Amino acid sequence: MEDWAWSCLLVASSLVLCALAWEQLGYIRKGAHLPGPRLVIPFLGNVAAMVADPTGFWERQAIRARSSPWGLSWDVILGRFILFVRDAELSHKIFANVRPEAFHLVGHPFGKKLFGEENLIFMFGEEHKDLRRRLAPLFTWKALGVYVAIQERTIRKHIHRWLANSSSSIHQRPVAMRSLCRDMNLETSQEVFVGPYLDPRARERFTHDYNLFNLGLLALPIDLPGFAFRRAKQAVERLVATLGECAARSKRRMSTPGEQPACLMDFWMAETLAEIRAARESGSPPPPHSSDRQVGQHIFDFLFAAQDASTSSLVWVCALLESNPQVLGKILDEQRSLRGGGRGGGEFGSNFDPATPVGSELLREMKYTEMVVKEVLRYRPPATMVPHIASVDFPITDSYTVPKGAIVFPSLLESSFQGFREPYAFDPDRFSAARLEDVAFKRNWLLFGAGSHQCLGQRYAINHLVLFTALFSSMVEWERVRTPGCDEILYVPTIVPRDGCLVTLRPRRGDDDRRGREEREIEETSTES
Repeated sequence: MEDWAWSCLLVASSLVLCALAWEQLGYIRKGAHLPGPRLVIPFLGNVAAMVADPTGFWERQAIRARSSPWGLSWDVILGRFILFVRDAELSHKIFANVRPEAFHLVGHPFGKKLFGEENLIFMFGEEHKDLRRRLAPLFTWKALGVYVAIQERTIRKHIHRWLANSSSSIHQRPVAMRSLCRDMNLETSQEVFVGPYLDPRARERFTHDYNLFNLGLLALPIDLPGFAFRRAKQAVERLVATLGECAARSKRRMSTPGEQPACLMDFWMAETLAEIRAARESGSPPPPHSSDRQVGQHIFDFLFAAQDASTSSLVWVCALLESNPQVLGKILDEQRSLRGGGRGGGEFGSNFDPATPVGSELLREMKYTEMVVKEVLRYRPPATMVPHIASVDFPITDSYTVPKGAIVFPSLLESSFQGFREPYAFDPDRFSAARLEDVAFKRNWLLFGAGSHQCLGQRYAINHLVLFTALFSSMVEWERVRTPGCDEILYVPTIVPRDGCLVTLRPRRGDDDRRGREEREIEETSTES
């Protein structure tokens, strides 16, 4: 009997070892001649390394891909084979083949579980084209002009609050720009997307739920009670429900003759109501994606796209301008030129009044500031990778076929350092009319994606960054509180400086009258806070 038990144990152990060996051989076969790990931990792969140190994990993928003539490398996460794509042209090939029989855009390795099946990024073909066509009116120059006024008002409010909190402290305490910009961005998104339809209590719940969602993005995908991933899923459901209620209120308001759009939701509902009336008159069913819940789902998509990416870029604006004072000086020169004279040396003259609204017309004249923003986006693209899943075996090069089911990660960060002249230098002048590197190397500037899923709101995003850069640089003097490794990249999941850009803040120097007005505004903001 004992010999029989040992025989069973030996057979079982042999079967397990054979299964593990077969798993290893399967990964090696899928990776073929590409660089990858020498040994994969059974079932788990390298998920522990990715969660513990995402920066180091993805840097290792990039280093392997750089050693490959194809610009590719592979690894395994939770039993899923992943492919890292460094080469910009191969990234374009993936973006151009988002279709049922090639690649599915997922946005996150477990995106469908987290975002829901109806998310815009999961759509294909005519349904996707039709929805993008119907969303285009949300980003006309007229609509963007309405948003700029909201963005400017919200940005100014937060800058005054930051300065008020800084001046109220006896000792200037350093603050992390990441947390400040994140809160400012969330309020900006709420105001621009659904402005008048969220009361204070709803805003508080909304902020709480969005923070739960953010925590779930980097958590292990354990869909069980008590885990961050499950809490994130539940938060998304509540967020979509809240935004659906906002859609219903917007429909009621925009059905009233004479009402003008006050936010993005209003622009969309005005178009949607016209489509619903036309369908009713022709005896057709309501247009697709017009129910309150569906609208709420898509507004959540916009929120996710706008929130974390913009926060990342705003933080890098602060970090990179502080470490490149000559670039900051040129921004201030442009502000003096466009918004009133100055004395140089970082001070503004008596003709300059920072309280004067910028507006969309003046914003378009800020050519150098926009060049700086574009260089920030190139140098530190906020979403460094855009995950796709291969739905079939796809020949991506003459010698390598992406295996079906692989999660493919085109790297926007790696593409940004290919082609451009002296790519590791922070140089906004590369986007000048004299150099036009954005034209010469446009296939390497992929931060808004490419192909049928290219970002719809890229002009909105650039406006937001230019406006913040103009206002923050002209209203605030900031100094970085440097710590070891503070400029290293941290994935959260978009990228930020490791220290969150720790700075001290104070009002920018100017003429006495202007400084007096500014100090009174700060005192009023401090009292309100």
